[in-house]
Amino acid sequence: MQNRGAMGGMSEMMRQAARMQRKIDEAKAAIKDVEVTATAAGDKVKAVVTCEGKIKQFHVDPEFLQQEGLELALDALAAAANTALAEADKKVDDHINKVTGVKAPLR
Repeated sequence: MQNRGAMGGMSEMMRQAARMQRKIDEAKAAIKDVEVTATAAGDKVKAVVTCEGKIKQFHVDPEFLQQEGLELALDALAAAANTALAEADKKVDDHINKVTGVKAPLR
């Protein structure tokens, strides 16, 4: 009988884990289209991403591109995109933590 109790406890843990995963999936779905914007090079370059991790838009000030050149503009785009994606990840983690009560990064 003792073995059956251990198996019952394991089954309940598995159900709890499945419920938690559903909460996490629902939380991610709820904010997947939320947009996060970051800039670089003194706001001359902008990247917009979603909380799902998709790039929506890039913008480079034409004067900045002309004055500083393509290489610097591309470096600034990479910096802005990486910042926006990191901020989006944090926003997702914060939302999941709020919904689940778990205070840890889930990625």
